[in-house]
Parts: sequence; C-alpha cells; structure tokens
Amino acid sequence: MPGSDLSLLIDVARAAGKEALSHVGGDLQIREKDDGAGPVTKADLAVNALLEDRLRRARPDYGWLSEESDDSAARQDTETVFIVDPIDGTRSFIEGSDTWAHALAVVRGGEVTAAVVYLPARDRLYSASLGHGARLNGSPIATSRTATLPQAKVLATRPSFDAHHWRRGVPEMKRSHRPSLAYRLSLVAEGRYDAMFTFRPSWEWDIAAGALILTEAGARATDRKGAPLRFNNPHPQTNGVLAANPALHALLLDQLL
Repeated sequence: MPGSDLSLLIDVARAAGKEALSHVGGDLQIREKDDGAGPVTKADLAVNALLEDRLRRARPDYGWLSEESDDSAARQDTETVFIVDPIDGTRSFIEGSDTWAHALAVVRGGEVTAAVVYLPARDRLYSASLGHGARLNGSPIATSRTATLPQAKVLATRPSFDAHHWRRGVPEMKRSHRPSLAYRLSLVAEGRYDAMFTFRPSWEWDIAAGALILTEAGARATDRKGAPLRFNNPHPQTNGVLAANPALHALLLDQLL
C-alpha cells in the first residue's frame, strides 16, 4: 500500500542522510561520468548502495531505477518500481552547500504513488502519498495562488529564458535558481516559489518524487508541452518539466513554443 511505502521511504531517506553527511569533509574520490553526465563521488555510490539494499530488501518484487545503478530492462516487467536519485545536486554536495537532496519515489503503472525529497543538511523532508496530500516535516503544504506572470517567482536556469522557447517573447517573471531539480519541485509545492520549469530532457530520477509532492500540494506538473508525466519509461527521460498552480501553469503553457 502507498502508506506503508511512504513510511519505508521516509525511514530509508533519513538513513541515507546520515550516510551522506558522514562523507562531508572527507575524501570524496570525485570522478567525471562518461558522456558529460557530471560528477559522481564516493558518497553518491555509498548512498546508492544503502538505498538499494534497504529498499529492495523490504520490497523484493519492486523494480529498480537509480542514477547510480546500471539500468536493466527487467524493471519494465514489474508493476511497481523504485526510482531514486541518491544525491540530487552532487556539485552542490562537493562544494559544501546544503541544497542537495535524496529523491525517492515508488511508481506503480507509470504513476508515482509515494515520494520523499529529503535535504539532510537542512533537515527538510518533503513527503507525499497519492491522494493524501503533501507535507514538509509532517506539516501540510500547498502551492501558491499567484496567477499573473509579472508577480511570479520562478525557479529556472538562464537557458530556459532564451527567446526561442517563447511564443511572444520572454514574459516578465522573477527568476531564481537552485541546483537540485528535486528541491526546485519541492519549493514550488511548498509555495515559496510559484513555478519551476526546465526545457531540457529530464531524467526520471530527478523529477519522479518531486512531481507527486507537487501535485499533492495542488500544483499541475507536466512536460514542457503540457503532456502528463509518466514514469518507468524504457528510456527514462521526460520532455522537460513545467510545474505551477493550475492558473499559472496555463499561462506559462500558453506562452511556450
């Protein structure tokens, strides 16, 4: 059941946080992944091992998709799959920032049913289960009600404001950035920001957990064209992400090419 899955995710996310924090200030053994996929550290791999051991031991019939594990077509044969990012925001982790996160999701039939985004360095744990709302450290959260673009505070990278993405020129908005996609999604769910978007292909492990937290907080989360987000695809990427409360989402979607 999603509720028991959520309890499992919360417990394991907190254990992952302790593991990750134990590596802070130590030799991270940083290396660059192939194909320009970014850095990976000893901590990423240690957290991944902990997650896989604890989660798969608890749910041996669930499939597995993680940024730091070799992908296997076997996950396509399972009704339910864990989708995780051991450390979302590895560069921030390396730099000693506190804005990196663990992102854990349970996906059943392509739909996220339980999710946790945990920032251990800030002790902020966002959680949601399908149909039961979203929470931050146990307290309910809700997306903002901002309904005009000039007043909207959005989380996005500078390339997302290139003119070629926008139908009638780049609309006026207040732009900020956070390095972790999972954290960006959660900040919109919390109502601290009004929207987030990225127009690059997005890995499922970066967005699956945050997508459920967003929608359970009252937001709408789609790909950049407005199509529903579905997960556990053979190639685990989506066509970007656009997330905001329903009114603001509609305004943004109308502006996009």
